[in-house]
Amino acid sequence: MSDVWLNTLITNTPQEGFELAMTLSRRGVKYTQPNPETLKALRPEYANSADGLTAASHVIAVNFQTVAAANNYWRKG
Repeated sequence: MSDVWLNTLITNTPQEGFELAMTLSRRGVKYTQPNPETLKALRPEYANSADGLTAASHVIAVNFQTVAAANNYWRKG
């Protein structure tokens, strides 16, 4: 994958950081399964699975933790 889309983990606010964490999570899935038809076919399985949704939430949380740390948890001064 040669397209550079992530230049920094630094964001202005925690909200922007969470949105970046979501993007990181989605892109991770896209890199893992690049076939859009397969992704669409699998979506109903995990969309209706408590375990699948919990796992997805965990990935987002880990990515948010990474972004928050990169931003010094948005501490001022």
